[in-house]
Amino acid sequence: MTELSLPEELLLLALDPVTGRRHCTRRYLQYGLAGAALAELELQGRITEARGRVTVVNPLPPQDPLSARILAILPAPRKSRFGDGVRARPWVRSTGRRVEELCLYQLVGRGALRVETRRFLGLFPYHRYPAAADDWSAPVRGRYAESVAAGFPDRRSRLLAAFTAAIGLAKVLHPGFGSWRERGALRVLVREEWAPHAVHRAVQQDKQSGSGGDGGSDGGGGGGGGD
Repeated sequence: MTELSLPEELLLLALDPVTGRRHCTRRYLQYGLAGAALAELELQGRITEARGRVTVVNPLPPQDPLSARILAILPAPRKSRFGDGVRARPWVRSTGRRVEELCLYQLVGRGALRVETRRFLGLFPYHRYPAAADDWSAPVRGRYAESVAAGFPDRRSRLLAAFTAAIGLAKVLHPGFGSWRERGALRVLVREEWAPHAVHRAVQQDKQSGSGGDGGSDGGGGGGGGD
């Protein structure tokens, strides 16, 4: 297994490796993947953030094809109609589905996931993405468990944990999530990092407006990349 980007790791954590079902609401996962893609680009030195606005500072395409595609979605420096850069939360909300499709396509292409086509009510096709024969999910979950036990020792592990908390995935993955101390620690991580915080605000906006994503953890008859 080669190195994974933050959105790829988050997606593998969110998908059940046996059934391909999502462990959290699909729309919230899409927000999380978009936020994780921004965080990955920041870690690579491609973008910066200030006061909720994301700006490209190095437009040269990264070697990672997924990061390169996502960087291409962002406006080049001084190319936005609304000033330099884009606001993080609206971008997360508007781009989440596209980022999910790119992540699924990438992981299927890399042999981490396979595509199963099913039919809702026997009529409407949709896809699920269980682990492929070469299971990449188990190592990702193992590293996540190790980072939990170590108290999230580096920024990358803290970012990943913050995204799981922001989209409601931590309660599935985090063995101590039931305690107020652990929940509080994860809330602090979300507040400390701008990208998970933007995702959290996008999720809260949905909840406050009564738009609860897709209404379930699986995402129902969703399509997506990989076919």
